[in-house]
Amino acid sequence: MPQLCGGIGDLQEATEEVQQICDEIKPHAELKTGRKFEFFTAKYYKSQVVAGTNYFIKVHVGEEDHVHLRVYKMLPHYGGKLELTSLQESKAHSDPIEYF
Repeated sequence: MPQLCGGIGDLQEATEEVQQICDEIKPHAELKTGRKFEFFTAKYYKSQVVAGTNYFIKVHVGEEDHVHLRVYKMLPHYGGKLELTSLQESKAHSDPIEYF
């Protein structure tokens, strides 16, 4: 089913593109949490098309610990830059990804 502008898409397995977003955002997540992550592996994501794209990403950070990221990707003609807009810590693999 196609995603409507403004609506949040269905849960999907992380792609190489989503992992690349996480790789770029990792230093910002470490700064925000005050932690160094040995692992930072994207597992699942949802996306929301706005004036750019919001990515809601479940990231495995070690053992049973996960974080949820909200990353905003600007439209290409605005440089396609990434911004970590929000982060939720202490998430489990089973915790659903919801808008935050």
